[in-house]
Amino acid sequence: MSNPHRRGGRFGGRAAAAILAAGALTMAGCAADGTGDLTLATGSTGGTYYPLGGEIASVWSSELDDVSVTATVGGASVENLRALDQGEVELIMSVNATAAEALDGVGDFADQPLSSPENIRALGNIYPEILQIVTTEASGITSIEDLRDRRVEMGPAGSATYTMAESVLRAYGIDPATDLAATLDSSFGDAATNVGDGVVDAAFGILAAPTGSIEQLATTHDVVMLDISGPELEAVLAENELLSAHEIPAGTYSGVDEPNATITSWATLYTTADLDEETAYELVRVMYEHGDRVQHSAARDMVLETAVDGLGPVELHPGALRYYEEQGVEIP
Repeated sequence: MSNPHRRGGRFGGRAAAAILAAGALTMAGCAADGTGDLTLATGSTGGTYYPLGGEIASVWSSELDDVSVTATVGGASVENLRALDQGEVELIMSVNATAAEALDGVGDFADQPLSSPENIRALGNIYPEILQIVTTEASGITSIEDLRDRRVEMGPAGSATYTMAESVLRAYGIDPATDLAATLDSSFGDAATNVGDGVVDAAFGILAAPTGSIEQLATTHDVVMLDISGPELEAVLAENELLSAHEIPAGTYSGVDEPNATITSWATLYTTADLDEETAYELVRVMYEHGDRVQHSAARDMVLETAVDGLGPVELHPGALRYYEEQGVEIP
């Protein structure tokens, strides 16, 4: 069954001014002269994109003259790419593997391809996106196989979480449409709450690790993180070369004393070729040179050493490329 949840909420602190629920702005702002307003589409309030994007937008707005960046709640990877393609926003956060699918017109974009996928440009990686599958000891679930006939949060429709959850379940021989008792599509904050309340048995989320929603769940419940391993892991990785195996260290979450085997990709910043070169250059420069001002744990991974890893078929924006070349970053 479907149980969509309304997105909303407020994010406190100095990033609050950068996060508005306003509609998207036009592309006119920074298309030509490098001045004006830009909108950054992020994700749901319970995930990593929204608070992290608000922090990055706040730093950009304070460091760059004549440029103001507003971070908004977004539908995450798939919906963000569609919004970028339609000119509704100028900047987005998206999983790199999903952006590669958009460019190639496969996966979620096979039936509804973008109108101008060749216009998408990468600015740089932000942090590793880690698939986390959480349940509780009380559920009796100890493996992905145990999800059969259970109630599972798969992430919002159009998100990379939903796509990856479907891929993982199918690798284990589970058809979400017929083999689960129910599928829900809440944002991850609501999904984690639903796990704790017993509304669902488990939830998928693509997030930084640790993430606050799971940390909070672990304060009131014995949390269990489900592994992806063996031939099923190899099957998932074979589907998408931009995914890789990952291990969440033991102790990342309270009570989870064993490492968690899973998969990861990159959360990447994207724009289009319409953004002028100097603005793109400055956005990338500030993001990496002033990353220490971003008050979010995921910002520790926002470093030049991994800025251009796993970009796949998406071209770098010329402004970003110029900055990386000046910094001696090796471009794949």
